[in-house]
Amino acid sequence: MIGLLIILLLVLFLPFTVKVVEHNLEYFLFIMGILAAFVGGVLDTKLLVQALEDPIKITLAVLLAGLLFKWFQNQLGHAITAFSNKIPFPLFIAIVVIGLGFLSSIITAIIAALVLVLIISNLPLQRRHEVLLTVIACFSIGLGAALTPIGEPLSTIVTSKMGEDFLYLLELVGPFVIPGVIVLGIFAALVVKRREGLGLQSSTETESYKEIIVRSVKIYLFVFGLTMLGAGFEPLINAYLLDLSPKILYWVNMISAVLDNATLAAAEVSPAMSASTIEAILLGLLISGGMLIPGNIPNIISAGKLNITSKEWARAGVPIGLAIMVIYFVILIVIGF
Repeated sequence: MIGLLIILLLVLFLPFTVKVVEHNLEYFLFIMGILAAFVGGVLDTKLLVQALEDPIKITLAVLLAGLLFKWFQNQLGHAITAFSNKIPFPLFIAIVVIGLGFLSSIITAIIAALVLVLIISNLPLQRRHEVLLTVIACFSIGLGAALTPIGEPLSTIVTSKMGEDFLYLLELVGPFVIPGVIVLGIFAALVVKRREGLGLQSSTETESYKEIIVRSVKIYLFVFGLTMLGAGFEPLINAYLLDLSPKILYWVNMISAVLDNATLAAAEVSPAMSASTIEAILLGLLISGGMLIPGNIPNIISAGKLNITSKEWARAGVPIGLAIMVIYFVILIVIGF
């Protein structure tokens, strides 16, 4: 148990405090996952086979979507420009936020983030509105991607750990996520304004095949490590988390703002938990994951390619995230979680 606690502390704090770990998170979690499974006494052939199989679908989805995005990036950019000029700007913004939110569950959160960057790079926006749109859209992508196991690592890990089918998360958190994505789209349409008199911006540079392949390999190692991590932490979960109130777990998971939510999901979720507890854990992770850049993969990709600083992101992400957290908490209280 002491060994697992040490590993948990390393997983929680090293990515946030050590730059080398932060920039090589996938490799770090791959190693920590194997170590946790070994220390937890659960490293066997069955777990190894599961860890090898879990990442396959999301890795293939990321690879295929990345290749399609590379091949059709210019056409997509022209289509975005033409479409944005034919409809009212607020409606276009709403469609972007809502569309990417739902599509992320199919094309993956990573590709949705790349499409978002392409769109924003072609829109006439002031810096403040560019950051605001990016943050809101990443909240939407982070929520929507959780609806299927191929959307993001968090959903892959949770579906696997619970031993459920493809529609499990759609049925569990869909009633919360779907309205949330739509409201985020409406909110973005109201607050993001076009910069008058500014022409179209230059598009983002095309990724190389090497970058696409490396990203796919990193996703495979990331999910492999999370599968191992989740299995290894089962004794900790059974000892300390199973009896906690869902209300407490919901707010505890605000640490997802500074730590990748898939890592926390792997450490926290257990088949022994009730549906309401898992709902509280997932909603807390999904919402707070959008508050700061390290909280979610789409944030990291978008901020990096658009040169958004941590302070710029926090200025928009923290108040929006806190407001969403409070709203969902009230809803959960009303329905009696």
